[in-house]
Amino acid sequence: MAKIVLGVSSSIAIYKACDLIRALQKRNHEVQVVMTSKATQFISPHLFQALTAKPVLVNLFGEREAERLEHINLARQTELLLIAPATANIIAKMATGIADDFLSTFYLAVECPVIVAPAMNEAMYLHPRTQANLAELYRQGVVICEPEKGYLACGEEGWGRLAEIETIVDLAQKVLASREKWKNKKILITAGPTREPIDPVRFISNRSSGKMGYELAQEGRRRGAEVILISGPTSLPSPYKVKVIRVETANEMKREVEKYFDEVEVIIMAAAVADFRPAEVMNSKWKKTQGVPEIKFVLTEDILGYLMVHPLRQEKIIVGFAAETENLEAEAKKKLKEKGLDLIVANNISCPGIGFEADFNDVLILDRYGQQIHSGIKSKREISQLIFEAIEAYREKLT
Repeated sequence: MAKIVLGVSSSIAIYKACDLIRALQKRNHEVQVVMTSKATQFISPHLFQALTAKPVLVNLFGEREAERLEHINLARQTELLLIAPATANIIAKMATGIADDFLSTFYLAVECPVIVAPAMNEAMYLHPRTQANLAELYRQGVVICEPEKGYLACGEEGWGRLAEIETIVDLAQKVLASREKWKNKKILITAGPTREPIDPVRFISNRSSGKMGYELAQEGRRRGAEVILISGPTSLPSPYKVKVIRVETANEMKREVEKYFDEVEVIIMAAAVADFRPAEVMNSKWKKTQGVPEIKFVLTEDILGYLMVHPLRQEKIIVGFAAETENLEAEAKKKLKEKGLDLIVANNISCPGIGFEADFNDVLILDRYGQQIHSGIKSKREISQLIFEAIEAYREKLT
């Protein structure tokens, strides 16, 4: 049983909150309702109080001191904050940090997982500002229960209909279960490319944007883990509540991985580490008038090779990545075995629109027990969820 705070805002879909309360209670969860003041103009708080046997919280400060203390303690006790229905207004407040009522203030105070289930007119939902606010909430670690397409209160068909009650409840169950699995766990993730200098202004690198690694970092944080992200050069904003360590070269990345290896339980090597580097770095810029330089390359440091022989290797789960242009499954199995990995995520980077620099990917996930997951073309956000589910399944095999 979990203590769930249900945030209710002033969408016409508010009447469905009653069924949502009952569905959560049937799963043996304790429900406390928080309403926005405008929501009380649709439905009396007394209805929700009768359903939950708890006073509904609306105002920032209760009338009695005991109530004010209860408000403060609630943030510490809550295991899941579920906002359903969520209007464009409350979504905007949460995304920008406005705290002018109890619900928006409560969001800033909680440390637990947060789920938002939008419900509004299609034009409002698809408006670029609303979509940007939802993207920002996702960056902050909020789980979005996407609305459905259907009959809306305005009398039109379109996107913005509140997700079905069972969909919301199932998502809440999934978030709570995953949170328990990753509670007090620490994860190390590498992301992005590395840059190997040729001279003070030139370097060799690759096309990795870091998007996959950053999505994995956000997913790990959403699931309740403590995440350390070791990132090569990218233009991406730092994931919310993730420790980010920025590096340039393969050697710098290896040094940071070595530094944190002992204290983490799962290592996800999503970075595209350069395979080669110049044997010598020129001290000054090589000028065109000097002709074409002859550059001798040597192999970069083998980070996975270091991890495989570490005395604590058997206590860790290590996930590798393979970017291939042909023979995807065969090459993935080969790397899985040669590197001694627990799981490997392979993708064909020769396909346009997926892989490097793209927002979508199509991956094959293998583990050392022969389990295979073929994702099909999905967003990197969805791919990150599949990877964590594969890790969870693999961990269960070890117990």
